[in-house]
Amino acid sequence: MQRPGGPGRLALVGARAARGLDEDMPLLEAALAARGLATEIVDWDDPQVDWAQFDLALLRSTWDYTDRLAEFRRWLARVAGLTRLHNPRALVEWNTDKHYLRELAVAGLPAVASSFIEPGEAPRPAIERFLAGQPGAEFVIKPAVGAGSRGARRLARDQLAQAQAHAAGLLDAGRSVLLQPYLDAVDRDGETALLFFGGQFSHAIRKGPLLQLNADPTRALFAPEHITPRAPLPAEQAVGERVMAMLAASGRVSGPPLYARVDLLRDAGGAPFILELELAEPSLFLGFAAGAAERFAGHIAALLEAR
Repeated sequence: MQRPGGPGRLALVGARAARGLDEDMPLLEAALAARGLATEIVDWDDPQVDWAQFDLALLRSTWDYTDRLAEFRRWLARVAGLTRLHNPRALVEWNTDKHYLRELAVAGLPAVASSFIEPGEAPRPAIERFLAGQPGAEFVIKPAVGAGSRGARRLARDQLAQAQAHAAGLLDAGRSVLLQPYLDAVDRDGETALLFFGGQFSHAIRKGPLLQLNADPTRALFAPEHITPRAPLPAEQAVGERVMAMLAASGRVSGPPLYARVDLLRDAGGAPFILELELAEPSLFLGFAAGAAERFAGHIAALLEAR
């Protein structure tokens, strides 16, 4: 609830490890300040933060949560009881585990084919079953809870020993494993990321291909990315709009989410497929489209004024 006598105070929530790395943050701070909104950058796990002092806690660069998921979810529950959290807790909890890809597929959305191996399962038979249903020459193996390409490997289908070892390491740590075909059109087209604010399309960017064949997973907070602006194909934007409609009707959020990023790959014929849906802490690439920071700030201001 916004406090009387002022326009609202916002926590821009990040992580110590991400300080200085979030390129969206200064642009967003400036756009919010231009609207008279007071902001403070805080770390999600800082025990000294009084979350009740904020009118809104906006998740931004909490990029280290993937290795501390249980702790992060406890934090979400606590903060959601003290202030308004966006995106909302239910949506973030659903989105931080890529098992949500199954739900997208069931809803009829074009998601990249995904198979999971759960802790306690033998990895090699599961990998062999997955490959038997996929004609491609390469595939990707990564943790079901992950971000920034950490823990992701691109392998040839005959590299079963490497795949088994990588999956076993994740499973032994209690982490579910995600298997997906490598759509090699990404080497030509890159990825398309669609950015939505308040359910409305804002802009899109192109990411260059990230994963190299048989390369070790990145040990950094995120893998370096080559980003350029992109005008999405009509079919890509249509997929994004369908995702926004599904989310608005899901019951996990009242109306459309405050922010969303839909990451798409194209198949050999150019048809778009959802690689990931980013609703927790995505980079929004505000510097790659004129007015993007101001549009986002406008939706945040409207959210504060609505109550």
